[in-house]
Amino acid sequence: MPTSAGGAGKISLSSSLVLRSLHIRGVRAHEDTSIHFEEGVNVIIGPNGAGKTNILESIHLLCLSRSFLTSQDQVILRRHAPFYEVVGQFETEARGDQKVRVAYVPGEGKKIFVGASPLERLTDIVGRFPVVVFSPEDQRLTAEGPEYRRRFIDNIISQSSRVYLDHLLRYRLALKQRNELLGRARRTKRAVDPVVLQSLTDSILEPGAAIIATRMAFIEAFSLHLDRAYEHISEVAERPRMAYRPFASSTSGPLPAAHDVAAVRDAFAGELQQMARRERDRGMTLCGPHRHDVDLVLDELPVRRYASQGQHRTFGMALKLAQYDYLQERGRERPILLLDDVFDNLDPARIEAFLAILGSEAIGQSVTTAARREIVHNHLEPASCRTIDVLPGARVREPDPRPDPDDSPGMQAGTLTPYEDLSAPEMDSDS
Repeated sequence: MPTSAGGAGKISLSSSLVLRSLHIRGVRAHEDTSIHFEEGVNVIIGPNGAGKTNILESIHLLCLSRSFLTSQDQVILRRHAPFYEVVGQFETEARGDQKVRVAYVPGEGKKIFVGASPLERLTDIVGRFPVVVFSPEDQRLTAEGPEYRRRFIDNIISQSSRVYLDHLLRYRLALKQRNELLGRARRTKRAVDPVVLQSLTDSILEPGAAIIATRMAFIEAFSLHLDRAYEHISEVAERPRMAYRPFASSTSGPLPAAHDVAAVRDAFAGELQQMARRERDRGMTLCGPHRHDVDLVLDELPVRRYASQGQHRTFGMALKLAQYDYLQERGRERPILLLDDVFDNLDPARIEAFLAILGSEAIGQSVTTAARREIVHNHLEPASCRTIDVLPGARVREPDPRPDPDDSPGMQAGTLTPYEDLSAPEMDSDS
């Protein structure tokens, strides 16, 4: 994990990003909720179903424009609510205080405002307020299909590289168009127009090659962070490893170097040519970065097939701590760390090791949910963290008196819609 500068293998701590206040309206269990946070460890305690996770979802919405549980805004919207709105007041050393608003109205879409300025695209928020989330869903990273590992590395790289995110968006759009062409030809049993197909193939080659090359370089750099994170939370001298497998169906030959994007493009083009007949038969694009996997290995054995439940949990925790380490090393600020009921399935030794990291200087602000107070307070002094209670019905009880309502970051009383007085262009649908 990151430590102060001065020793071999150590890196300088960046400044912390701090979410000072949060106002939630119309998000799942929350009709109208205001919460205030402190630097360091914040703990949200409450029974299952009270709305603890919805608070973390709302923070994630502010940072990445979407929930970490679903991409469907209609699912997030509280039943019978006409819209949802999330407002957060962030504090940064480099950029000063910044207010972020996310508002969604069914039929009108979702918009994001930083200060009073609307963002042209939802994805423009990515990377401005870095965030890392731990949740029970993380078990899918090590135990299930490749789409979860692709999403994981795409999330990390996109938060640290605007160029990569742009390549990803371009690739997804071109891929959708290419798949529509192949699928339509298969359904109608007509030959694919070769000129149109080649044009769409060219459209995925450039961003696709850039994605592959960036992922290759990322895996090499990220492996150092994974080693360091695994050592902090495991008492067993196991060696974790990640391997990216592009060009699974290509002919034998050396793998292109990550820095040689032209060679990567040629390898990708060769694989597409090799798969051309199968793609026409199946009506879809069968190779490219949208199909790749990342192998997770522990002592040279595949984690997905051979790891115990404890090893799966430890590897998943190490991946997320390594993500935090990687993002804070490459960014101006340490990310906000969100932890959703992650301690229920951990043994006391792992809980103690993990909470020791949370309370150290290596981590900036964290927000943790737990169903039982003793899970956290048995390992952390109550005075060392801010504890917020969420009662049934999403009623929030904070340890300190709330500020004057006029100082709340939310909307003023009498507001009819979340867009009033602030206009913005339509957002990109794929963002």
